[in-house]
Amino acid sequence: MQVTKYAHSCLRVEHDGGVLVVDPGVYSEPEALDGADAVLITHEHPDHVNVEALTRALDRRPVPVNGPASLAGVLGDAADALVAVAPGESFTAAGVAVRAYGGQHAVIHPDIPVIQNLGYLFNDVVYHPGDSLVVPDDVQIDTLFAPIHAPWNKFSEVVDFIRAVAPRRAYALHDGLLNANGFGVLDRQYAALSNTDYRRLEPGTRIDA
Repeated sequence: MQVTKYAHSCLRVEHDGGVLVVDPGVYSEPEALDGADAVLITHEHPDHVNVEALTRALDRRPVPVNGPASLAGVLGDAADALVAVAPGESFTAAGVAVRAYGGQHAVIHPDIPVIQNLGYLFNDVVYHPGDSLVVPDDVQIDTLFAPIHAPWNKFSEVVDFIRAVAPRRAYALHDGLLNANGFGVLDRQYAALSNTDYRRLEPGTRIDA
């Protein structure tokens, strides 16, 4: 299985000829969707789903879009492609075995309603938590993509999340709002304190998993 990290929270997973794209949001490169056989969305926020780009891609090549049922309210014409997923469900997308975890977005502020969010585990190896810090308690994660910066998290929480998951390696996710100064500070601190091989990948970097 090969995983390409695109900007912010977008991953492209390739396995046995199939292409699965996760969270192609407004900060991510539209070409991440090229040739996709299936799309997974963790939740409805635009930095995780670019509805216009997704609709154009589906017009060119209709494929299933897996995600929380609440996505139907934001997908517009693309809602017909939605295959609703529930927490705890296992399914196959583009030939990749997927398990869904969690169910709720992390709290941003008590005055902001909490929405649905799913974390996805691919082939029991790679974990993308979306906008949550939900720890899978039934499997040993090899490769974690950790959301390192967001209005809803703080550094100490993410460090504890990475330590709790205890992966062999962790890569930065949800980093589209950072500049060079922020990368310099956070990369250094996560590498020092996460108790694993932590790295940040430049968009377009491909790894084996």
